[in-house]
Amino acid sequence: MSASLAIVHVALHTPSHSGVGDLLSYASPQALPPGTLVRVPLGSREVLGVVWDAAEGTGELPEGATLRPIAGVLEGVAPLDLPWRRLVAFAARYYQRALGEVALAALPPQLRDLRPEQLARRLRRPAKAAGDTTDAMQTIALTAEQESARARISSESGPFLLFGSTGSGKTEVYLRCAQEMLEADPAAQALVMVPEINLTPQLEERFVSRFAPRFGAGAVVSLHSGMTNPQRLKSWLAAHGGAARIVLGTRMAVFASMPGLKLIVVDEEHDPSYKQQEGARYSARDLAIWRGREQGAKVLLGSATPSLESWHASRPPTPDDPEGGRYARLAMPSRIGAGALARVRRVDMNQQPRRAIFSAPLLAAITERVARGEQSMVLLNRRGYAPVLHCADCGWKSDCPHCSAHQVFHKADRTLRCHHCGYTVRVPRACPTCGSPDIHSMGRGTEQLEEQLSALLSEVLRPDRTPARIARIDADTTKAKGALEAQLAQVHAGEVDVLVGTQMIAKGHDFRRITLVAAVQPDGALFSSDFRAPERLFALLMQAAGRAGRDAAYMAAQGTQCEMWIQSYHPKHPVYEALRTHDYPAFAAQQLQEREEAAMPPFAYQALVRADARTQEVAQGFLAAATAAAHAAGLPGLDAVTLFPPVPLTIQRVANVERAQMLMESPSRAALQRFLAAWQPVLQATRAQPAHKGLVRWLVDVDPLVI
Repeated sequence: MSASLAIVHVALHTPSHSGVGDLLSYASPQALPPGTLVRVPLGSREVLGVVWDAAEGTGELPEGATLRPIAGVLEGVAPLDLPWRRLVAFAARYYQRALGEVALAALPPQLRDLRPEQLARRLRRPAKAAGDTTDAMQTIALTAEQESARARISSESGPFLLFGSTGSGKTEVYLRCAQEMLEADPAAQALVMVPEINLTPQLEERFVSRFAPRFGAGAVVSLHSGMTNPQRLKSWLAAHGGAARIVLGTRMAVFASMPGLKLIVVDEEHDPSYKQQEGARYSARDLAIWRGREQGAKVLLGSATPSLESWHASRPPTPDDPEGGRYARLAMPSRIGAGALARVRRVDMNQQPRRAIFSAPLLAAITERVARGEQSMVLLNRRGYAPVLHCADCGWKSDCPHCSAHQVFHKADRTLRCHHCGYTVRVPRACPTCGSPDIHSMGRGTEQLEEQLSALLSEVLRPDRTPARIARIDADTTKAKGALEAQLAQVHAGEVDVLVGTQMIAKGHDFRRITLVAAVQPDGALFSSDFRAPERLFALLMQAAGRAGRDAAYMAAQGTQCEMWIQSYHPKHPVYEALRTHDYPAFAAQQLQEREEAAMPPFAYQALVRADARTQEVAQGFLAAATAAAHAAGLPGLDAVTLFPPVPLTIQRVANVERAQMLMESPSRAALQRFLAAWQPVLQATRAQPAHKGLVRWLVDVDPLVI
């Protein structure tokens, strides 16, 4: 190689577990600063890469070796800074993924496809005028609880857990904290994350209306997978260049390049959607905590039902635990402009007629609300018409031929659809096994609930003497672009009397006229093998209850009280007892005591290794062989890590691929990390053995949420 050429080390999205290494070396006409975006050859392709900090011992080439030259530099895009590179390197190391995989996945897809000259043309396009700005912002007077939280966030370093009941005004605290940061520093940026895409538009509306008059129309941008690739690139470039002062996004936004980052907000921090379930299985909430500490940004986690991990981390000091947790807990128990928390009413379904979907008391309560012009919400976390079709003569069930799961009956389009692999067929006219026409649906989904309510309320009239109007919101009714926004607008406008839906209607929405919320079949989570199931159920029901009675003036005018109805065969279960009094601290204390006694998170640390193969024997055989190799090698950290035997997943076959997993547990996070890092090459070597050629893939999931 010519002495005038420089060696640059580039992070690329190489195939997972390829053994290629984190960085590849290329020749460049001049030295390039770390973080520079470049196009480089990789095999027969040309791909995007990020120039990375050189590791020790990588500055010299072996004698006689030559390097392929870089293909081009993406001029006009400033290098990704050191804090961003450190975040990516930490995430790759902690979650056991390749550096380049995490780095390139964190960049907008279109950036990976644009050649330097294409990007240059795009950057030359004139930006839209920002419009007039003013010096003043319209702000809302804070309550005493909000002001106390704001003052502590302003004066302390955090991280903070804002424990505020539904309707307590957490969003206004986020707005005020962001306002302070932005006004104090002209280069400051704030990142605000929400768990799901459908919550982004209403939050964006509030932030734009607050900050656009002061900082310009481009000061607030969104970043989530529901945007088009050009939209995502535009938002990313605005954040990377500092023009965007506030970025609103889902979990992917935790990797947004924001050189001036001073505040990170994680709203509904308990939500499992913050955990990525494909590729690098990172927790955006946990990375937000790490990024805030490393980049000197304050981190604010908000929830009415915090995760038990965050609740434990924010525990106050006691004589037995003088240090307490590492988070500062801020409490806002009062609702602003809303009525009292919903009164919880439990219906013992053992006292109701068999196969009843709606108990008589609940149906009467919904009927009363419709007649008074109020709205009700019915929650069932299962879409479709019925979970399975069944033949009464031979016992046939609508099983998916490619998965160990049932195909769900969707009555609207007369299909059987697998929600795991997507395989869809028409509903048979008769049993495919015995030919009997006597096939029935078993169980219920939101589609059936909508149909049943429409029939039960067909004679019920609204105050204007028109029939009751039922609507359903779930993944099936919101597929079309803009469908969710249109349906939510109908609810807000009072054009819907009873809203039926899955958990997507229970989170974050500010429905002003809903006075009754009902959970019709919540018992399934009470006896799940997943130790987190009670926590998730309690959070979902608390969030759902918080949709009722959010407008105190409306409630007073109606002369009514908001209610949360629970239909259960176990109405005295501790989860429902705690829900009845809206006592999250008591529920959390009971759950944490059980977790501590069982040495479960947050009192222990876990990881999963999952194997996918053509047969269950190959999948489990790979995991067993890798375990034996780990013991034979005496890997570091192994003495403090418990390795459990491989087992099939609950749904062990998906799309004709068998799935197995094994759990690792340790009281020491550091010991588990040492072991996993040392085990990676052992897993790769085991994968290469002829006995495991039937293996499709394997992956590591650190801090798993589903076991």
